[in-house]
Amino acid sequence: MDNPNIDNPNPKKEEYIIILDYLKFGYVNPEKPNAHGKPIAQAIGVDKFTLIEVTPKGIDLDIHDKVYIGSGKRDKVNRVKGLLDFENLTATSKIELEYAIKEIISEKEDIYIKFFNEIDSLNIKMHKLELIPGIGKKHTQMILEERKKEPFKSFEDLKERVPLLGDPVDMLAKRVRLELDTTTVKRGKNKYYMFTPIPSKHPANKKKKYGKGKGKGKGYRNNRGRKPNRNNNRGRKPQNKAKAESKE
Repeated sequence: MDNPNIDNPNPKKEEYIIILDYLKFGYVNPEKPNAHGKPIAQAIGVDKFTLIEVTPKGIDLDIHDKVYIGSGKRDKVNRVKGLLDFENLTATSKIELEYAIKEIISEKEDIYIKFFNEIDSLNIKMHKLELIPGIGKKHTQMILEERKKEPFKSFEDLKERVPLLGDPVDMLAKRVRLELDTTTVKRGKNKYYMFTPIPSKHPANKKKKYGKGKGKGKGYRNNRGRKPNRNNNRGRKPQNKAKAESKE
């Protein structure tokens, strides 16, 4: 199982968000510190942990409010402005982020316990469980052995049957935050995305630029990675019908 949101593994868009910060007078403009902008809020989605900007519907929003932003009538949100990059989160949002993530995971305990019960190996050398901060090879082996006997029923059950394991909610929240953080280069264990969408700035989301027309595209370069030699036609007489006709 690659996605812990097994009840709704690939939602098209977030339907509910948790407010991380509410700016009643909008973002501060350094050039005009006393100027008031339009109210705006920063939030995180409860399905895919998507960072989102929204504008309220004429009311104040409270931090940690769970707000509906799906299709149809919305009580508190007027418009979803768009996605938000981690580096553009306010100081308050960054502080509240981990609390909100923990809240989401705790409310979906049955989903994340199923994640521990069904998650498979990453490769021969490493199991996906080892990507979660605080879970090493010993913990992984114990989790795999215990779940063979009987599936884990809750986070408490998991902690009781795997001695010295930390709080599963804390560990999962750290992993989610790590995936959301686009300010640091992802290497090693940190380069994988298990709980969040791959960010737009990630190389995997860059469109491949291929030439148009026959002979270009996937096979545009030869086996050595060099562009085709355009001088292969040396020695051949150019076929220029216009010139030939003018000479006649």
